[in-house]
Amino acid sequence: MTGTGHGEAARARAAERRANADYTGGVYGSMLASSVVVGAGAWGSFPRLELMLLLLLTGLVFWIGHVHAQLFGARLAQRSLDRRVVLQVCRDEWPIVKAAIPPAVAVAVSPLLGLDLSGTLWFALAVAVAGQVGWSAAAARRAGGSWRLVSTAASVNLVLGLVIITFKLFLTH
Repeated sequence: MTGTGHGEAARARAAERRANADYTGGVYGSMLASSVVVGAGAWGSFPRLELMLLLLLTGLVFWIGHVHAQLFGARLAQRSLDRRVVLQVCRDEWPIVKAAIPPAVAVAVSPLLGLDLSGTLWFALAVAVAGQVGWSAAAARRAGGSWRLVSTAASVNLVLGLVIITFKLFLTH
C-alpha cells in the first residue's frame, strides 16, 4: 500500500470510528461530574485544587471501572482480548473522563471571574449540566436523529440536570 493509500485508509477508519461513536460515556461522565460537585458542596468545603482533582480523578476511576466491566464482563464472554480490543474499549469509554474536564476548567477559571467557593460550585455544576445536554444532543444527532429527537434528548437531559441541581438546593439548605 502506498503512503497515500495508507493515509486514506487511516482517515476512513477514523471517520468510521466517529460515525459509530457512542456518547453514552460523555452523558454519564457529565452526570457523574455534576454529582461530584453537589457532593463536594454539600459535605465539605473543598479548595479549588482539591475539587479539580476530585472531578478528574473520579472521572478516571469510573473510566477504569467501565473499561474493566467492558473487557471482563461483556467482551470476554464473546471473544478473547488482544491489544486492539483493549485499546478500542479504552477509547470508547474515554468520554467519561473528557466530560470531567470542562467542570474542572470552570473551577480553575472561577477566581478570574471573581467567584467565591459557592459561586465556583454553581458554575462547575452549570458547566457539567451543559455538557450533559450537549453530549446527549450530539449523540442523537450523530445517530441520525431528526432535530425533534435531538431536542427531545437535550430536553430530557436538561430535566435530569435540573433534578441534580434540585438535589444541590436541598442538600445545601
